[in-house]
Amino acid sequence: MDNLHPLESKVLLALAPPQSAPPTLDQLASTAGLEPSQLSMAVEWLLAKSLIAVHAETVAHIASLTPIGEAFCDQAAPIERVLSAAREAGQTGKRLTIQDIQSKEQLEPSDVSKAVGTLKKEGAILIVQGGCIESTGRNSTTAEAMRALLQELRGGQRDLETFAEPLRSVLQQHAVKRGNAREPFRVDERVTRSFVLTDTGRKVAEQLSRDGVAEEVSQLTPELLKEGAWRTKRFRKYTISLRAPRISAGKRHPYREFLDLVKLKLVSMGFQEMRGTLVETEFWNMDALFMPQFHPARDIHDVYFVKNPTHARDIAEPYLSNVTQVHEKGTGAGSTGWGYQFDVERAKRLVLRSQGTAVSARRLAANPSVPGKYFSIARCFRYDQVDATHATDFFQVEGIVLGADINFRTLLGLLNLFAREVAQAKEVKFLPAYFPFTEPSVEMHVRHPKLGWMELGGAGLFRPEVTTPLGVSVPVIAWGLGLDRMAMVALGIHDIRDLFSADLEFIRTMRGSF
Repeated sequence: MDNLHPLESKVLLALAPPQSAPPTLDQLASTAGLEPSQLSMAVEWLLAKSLIAVHAETVAHIASLTPIGEAFCDQAAPIERVLSAAREAGQTGKRLTIQDIQSKEQLEPSDVSKAVGTLKKEGAILIVQGGCIESTGRNSTTAEAMRALLQELRGGQRDLETFAEPLRSVLQQHAVKRGNAREPFRVDERVTRSFVLTDTGRKVAEQLSRDGVAEEVSQLTPELLKEGAWRTKRFRKYTISLRAPRISAGKRHPYREFLDLVKLKLVSMGFQEMRGTLVETEFWNMDALFMPQFHPARDIHDVYFVKNPTHARDIAEPYLSNVTQVHEKGTGAGSTGWGYQFDVERAKRLVLRSQGTAVSARRLAANPSVPGKYFSIARCFRYDQVDATHATDFFQVEGIVLGADINFRTLLGLLNLFAREVAQAKEVKFLPAYFPFTEPSVEMHVRHPKLGWMELGGAGLFRPEVTTPLGVSVPVIAWGLGLDRMAMVALGIHDIRDLFSADLEFIRTMRGSF
């Protein structure tokens, strides 16, 4: 009795009188005079204390119109409009294509294709030569059922079980589902529960009826102390052993914190930062890296092309001429080149940067220090199937080291250092690889605790065909490693998409504070 909240007392008193049938939540709200949110809280508390129990629970499926369904009431559903257009075309002798229907009726392509498929299956239309649609003169049971459902639900909600077949099956077929929100109907589950007092609850309710509900005070005010009224008041009890609410202090996003750490470590190792634009020309993104213009990585299915403008105005000289000669004949690099006619207009094509190496190419052409160490944290874009380890946009840590005494052993030492210091990987291995712009080349793999061995990126020594046209005569080692995958290991997550999660609870508990 001492621990009862006033809301709980009102619910118990509402259940105390003899009832012809156990009341539902709606009936309790009316009797107890509580708002739905207050009643819901009080009922859950009483259930946890075993003072009331659920007598019965029923589940009803309630059908209603979505905003799209309400629009169909006035404009007709797509299946009705497609059938009407086919019949009208048959009467006038005109040819009718799917494109004609989309243009005339202002329908979405998916709505038209779905309606045509249903009408064809029911034999109401035919698809004839040239992809034209012809009416067979038959009626469509789906179109008729759709019109009947729209009219019946226009006035409000209705229990799904009250609909006869085939109306019920058509309604369920065209109800909103996950991944398909463009439907005219909605079916919601409505759970109705009725409640009764338990034996203990009945005794408590009887005592409340006899003694009444004492007014509770939750705060001791100066007025109560001054007037002495606190002596006659009942104070609400508090359980001091309960945990206080968690306070989430503001902090950096763990992935941003990881990127800042990578930058800090590289700067502390003596690297200078390089920066570049997200939109790049094919010249700096690929041509300057000795990637031939017929390379499959330059296909539209691997690179995002900019729609407007499509091309840059010009490419800086003498780099355009030098790279052209290297591609065609290998001039100046001790090479035979690729042996094709270089397309200057293709080199001006604008793309979203697909690799951080484009930043390194521009740095090499900008009179870098020798010896010198440079890095870039570059956001890149590639057309890819999104899964646990792949994304269409990602961060690369790109770097180059120039010097007369640079060699492949230097590169392996740096990569091993990055894997253990940045990705915090326990196991690292290197595999031979091929890239058009490096020779020799290597891929670095680390073992993820859940996903197993995972490639982080590629590296190697720049070929003379890359460095010579850009005016560099000393050896250059280069690498491009996937920071997103490094972060997966360092942050202890198993899906690359979680790096950009909007779940605040997940972000707050993600490993951080390296």
